[in-house]
Amino acid sequence: MLEQGDAIPDVTLKDAEGVDFTLHGYQGKPLVVYFYPKADTPGCTNEAKDFTALADEYAAAGVPVIGISKDKPAKLKKFAEKYGLTVILASDEPGTVCEAFGTWVEKSLYGRKYMGIERATFLVGADGKILRVWPKVKVKGHAEEVLGAVTAL
Repeated sequence: MLEQGDAIPDVTLKDAEGVDFTLHGYQGKPLVVYFYPKADTPGCTNEAKDFTALADEYAAAGVPVIGISKDKPAKLKKFAEKYGLTVILASDEPGTVCEAFGTWVEKSLYGRKYMGIERATFLVGADGKILRVWPKVKVKGHAEEVLGAVTAL
């Protein structure tokens, strides 16, 4: 997994409308990038709703929030509409961005091993370097904790 001080990779994602964009397009201002396993599941929904609830405070700090999963853009669009989400949802369907950030990992559930996205958040500085990493995120209170780090910049 990428660590504090690492530069974010130059990667391309699709937004919920299916339009390509890059994380490097956000250079010049701080950025929050969070990875979540699957849209419209309980933990992922709560996380997206928590970031959305604080969207005005993130915007006031000038820090966009981008949530990344391997879901298709159409599913992300339905997810956003269903819950009124205002964070940017991005599709990494091929998994190249998850691989580049190191969030595509082996997981285990009831003794069964499988590959999946580790819930993780990265606070990126205006220079494109990672300022802080939250690996193995627990959803409750996480968006508030990240906002605290953002406002301390």
